[in-house]
Amino acid sequence: MGTPEPSVAEYIAQCQRILERSGLTYKGAPRIATDIRIGTRVDRDLSSGGGNDGKVKRVEEILARDQK
Repeated sequence: MGTPEPSVAEYIAQCQRILERSGLTYKGAPRIATDIRIGTRVDRDLSSGGGNDGKVKRVEEILARDQK
């Protein structure tokens, strides 16, 4: 995405906010096309087997701040 930081959680959270405000139904859609380019983090050690759980948790924490 060409961001100055390695984390894109703030950007994903903003996309989530926009989708929720739009009223669009996006869960359970019959078909979604997505193009993703994935790179390897070399700036820190990552735990193996963690999957995306930590990333999802980070976005949920950011969105939870909106509720306060």
